[in-house]
Amino acid sequence: MFSPLTIRGREIRNRILSTGHDTTLPTDGTVNDALIEYHRARAKGGVGLIVTQVAGVHETARYTSHLLMATEDACIPGFRALAQAVHAEGAVIVSQLFHPGREIMESADGLLAVAWAPSVVPNERFHVMPRELDADMIAEIVAGYAASAARLAAAGFDGVEYVASHGYLPAQFLNPRVNLRRDAWGQDRTLFLRDCLSAMRAAVPDDFIIGMRISADEREEAGLQASEVEQAARSLSPLVDYLNVTVGTSATLGGAVHIVPPMAYAAGYLAEEAGRIKRAVGVPVFVAGRINQPQVAEAILAAGHADMCGMTRALIADPEMPVKAEAGRFDDIRACIGCNQACIGHFHRGLPISCIQHPETGRELRFGSLARAVPRKVMVVGGGPAGMKAAAVAAARGHDVTLYEAELQLGGQARLAQLLPRRAEFGGIVTNLAREMELSQVRVIRGTRVTRALVEEEAPDVVILATGAVPYVPDLPEDGSVQIVTAWQVLQGTKTGRRVLVSDWRADWIGPGIAEALVQQGCSVTLALTAPMLGGQLPLYVRDDLAARLHALGVTVTPYARLYGAAGGTVYLQHTSSAAAIEVEADTVVLCLGHRPVDALRAQLADLAQVVTIGDAMAPRTAEEAVFEGLKAAAAI
Repeated sequence: MFSPLTIRGREIRNRILSTGHDTTLPTDGTVNDALIEYHRARAKGGVGLIVTQVAGVHETARYTSHLLMATEDACIPGFRALAQAVHAEGAVIVSQLFHPGREIMESADGLLAVAWAPSVVPNERFHVMPRELDADMIAEIVAGYAASAARLAAAGFDGVEYVASHGYLPAQFLNPRVNLRRDAWGQDRTLFLRDCLSAMRAAVPDDFIIGMRISADEREEAGLQASEVEQAARSLSPLVDYLNVTVGTSATLGGAVHIVPPMAYAAGYLAEEAGRIKRAVGVPVFVAGRINQPQVAEAILAAGHADMCGMTRALIADPEMPVKAEAGRFDDIRACIGCNQACIGHFHRGLPISCIQHPETGRELRFGSLARAVPRKVMVVGGGPAGMKAAAVAAARGHDVTLYEAELQLGGQARLAQLLPRRAEFGGIVTNLAREMELSQVRVIRGTRVTRALVEEEAPDVVILATGAVPYVPDLPEDGSVQIVTAWQVLQGTKTGRRVLVSDWRADWIGPGIAEALVQQGCSVTLALTAPMLGGQLPLYVRDDLAARLHALGVTVTPYARLYGAAGGTVYLQHTSSAAAIEVEADTVVLCLGHRPVDALRAQLADLAQVVTIGDAMAPRTAEEAVFEGLKAAAAI
């Protein structure tokens, strides 16, 4: 992993790659200080190659409202500042060049955009019916690729990456089920790609890298198949300096999951497919796909499946992962847990990306370098994610910090979350935050419940309350004929009846996870949602993966269903829109109805110290808010 790789005369110091990914940090289509500091942090952390997010090559390439554009010379100063920042830290930098074709997510003004594609074949995921490109428009787009590449070269970038993956415009030309043309671009479906690659090469210096990203298989019946991609890769590889291999397509929900696969997918699960492409071509091959640990990358490289490993989310979770790995400090690496919550989850909501474990990511301008503090005595009450992050950061800044946890184990609700099917990696947040506390020398006292008397005895200057929450249990009309339990009780071993109704108020991962677990135990499960759809609060790829899983398991999903009560072996629900009655026969109801804060200590301590309440103790939400509020509280002391 730490052997150099030379591409077109540029030596890359190691085989670790940050793949192109939208950050939503730019605000006006150009590089800004936030994006520069984001990439500077990863370059400083030791990454070998940074591929920056997609840059549009034509006005019709605007697939989101916050796309970087490379269509005017005015973009050059921003790109130059970014390249200089990355080069100063020893990394090589390449920009993706992009046209989405029919894959248009949104427009800047809320109106539906005109999408262009090789043929009039609809997109299923975004419900876009494109307009067919004519010869003049194709020529404009080809020229746009060339001009954009020239601008990146002028800005001092080391190269560009032609995005032909995930069903975007070049892949649409390759796909015989999307490209239905009868002209030259239909007779030779590689022609558009050849024209673009050749035009770019003619427009840039000889030592400028041109790579291509491609999906080895679009994982969709109407998408590009593995054999078609392999044939295209063989044909086009002489025109590029490397191939960056992934899978999936933006065009369908099932195919799009692979754009940022959640933790349900195995680490490094695309290695064999990259190896198949590598054996077919004569240029270096890169691969991504849940490569979240250096050991995983090392195994892929050692097996000869690829020449470089994309570890994007690993670097979002820990920008210093490369330098830690090279030094053998593997226990100090904050491993990505594949939750997708603050990275791609933020992007899909139009927000700057971050990480639930490392909220400093995406906020480098604010939290990238916290100053040492005048030492104060800090007591942190609660050893869940909020308390652990607050303690670690406060101690790292020089405060005298003791964390108290009432249980014998740290972790709070994260210890329960990891018990759900295919969610075991979520427990990594506990391991990672515990290591952060250890490194910053936080004193941890377990099995001790904090009282006013203890606070009086310890006399801290600041008390950070991170006492969490407990399940919300409403007063339901019921006659005892149906067992009523909470999700916590199920995860802690309480047995249910065979017929189970899971009442899901929040539409997050708890209800579907409980449903999946109970089906695996032999139960017949109905998941009743107050929301219009399963997992509506979740990152899209996590939601869609759960939906596929529950469908395969035969779980009945009933949306718009509010729990009302139970009697005579029947659970009564109300339709949330019409108030009409819904009846389901069940032996057990599992309540996934949210949580209520545990914060009684706050009022008891107001006269003893400065008291700051964070996480679920302030208001029950998710681990992301808990960890971020821990960071903010510690940064403010």
